[in-house]
Amino acid sequence: MNFKRNFAKYWLPLLLWMCFIFWMSTETFSSENTFSWIEMLLRFLAPKISAQEMVFAHVLIRKAAHVTEYFVLGLLLFRTFRGNSALLWNWRWSFFAVIGVALWAASDEFHQSFVSTRTASAVDVSIDTAGGILAQFVAALWYRYRRK
Repeated sequence: MNFKRNFAKYWLPLLLWMCFIFWMSTETFSSENTFSWIEMLLRFLAPKISAQEMVFAHVLIRKAAHVTEYFVLGLLLFRTFRGNSALLWNWRWSFFAVIGVALWAASDEFHQSFVSTRTASAVDVSIDTAGGILAQFVAALWYRYRRK
């Protein structure tokens, strides 16, 4: 019973998020497919945006999505490694969370190398890993704040 509860509480959200990231690296979310709906949103918010600004904003939004996806993954990995521990924060949990983020980011880019409308990029692995590192800083600050 305890295993099932711990699995549902810690591992299931992590695995579901990893599946979500995998889904986001399919053709459905390629640059060509996301441009039209991002353009529609940006044209609504800023009707006079130039084509060059539109392309730049599209790239920024996509890179911000990378950081956000892997920020959440970093937090979920930290939470999973922490489990039911009485300690609030331990550097090992953060270290292994960053390793997990980097490995998942690399495997995600490897997956994208097989999708015709996607490209694998070491830069994206770095951006993803930065999101995971940022999550560890936030976790450390959060638990430090909670301790006081």
